[in-house]
Amino acid sequence: MPGGRLTERERGRIEAGLRDDRPYAEIARTLGRPTSTVTREVARHGGAAAYRADLAHLASGARPRRRHAPTSHPVPVTGDAALRAYRERFAAVFAAAGLPRTASRVLANLYTAGAGGLTAAELARDLSVSPASISKAVTLLERQSQIRRERDGHRRDRYLVDDDVLYRSATASARATAHLGALAREGLDVLGADTAAGARLAATAAGAELVADRIARAAEEARELLRAAAVRTPTSPGRAIR
Repeated sequence: MPGGRLTERERGRIEAGLRDDRPYAEIARTLGRPTSTVTREVARHGGAAAYRADLAHLASGARPRRRHAPTSHPVPVTGDAALRAYRERFAAVFAAAGLPRTASRVLANLYTAGAGGLTAAELARDLSVSPASISKAVTLLERQSQIRRERDGHRRDRYLVDDDVLYRSATASARATAHLGALAREGLDVLGADTAAGARLAATAAGAELVADRIARAAEEARELLRAAAVRTPTSPGRAIR
């Protein structure tokens, strides 16, 4: 039932959707649930790579009983386990925005990688997926200009997060919003400025133009900030992140 606790059958459909590399939003639609419900469910039970419907359902059923069990000091999550958990949370943000699961995890790994980026083989090993899945994911991310490819000294392709990805994403949003404003103004000639629809379109145009301008300005400021940070970033970190 939407709004209630997830059933074992629903968890099975989540596992099947993850296995097919379907976005969280699409999985949620098939269940009639909010995307946030699926995102939290997967993050709570090991992340997309390790999610098992049967184990998740057992853990969920046991959780209320454990609340009354004697408390103990939690064991802190450190090292590689902490990094994996953080990457899964990072990937969940991209997946909730509609990016396929494997592409989301690739992007999260590249955001948290060392200065030299990662090869396809390293990504496949770290994510425990096939080279074909990595190839599909990096092709999508390159097409969206979210990552870039470089050839290293061993003639291997390495993938890195593009420093200007936030700028391009924001400017694309600004252009789309400005286009909405322009179309709204065109509607005034069709419907008339003195009609209810015309007044609505005029307000929409003014609002869209304002928002587009603010986004464009913020994007420029963010690009300068990120470029300055890139100059200060050491190229040889003390611990390589894989």
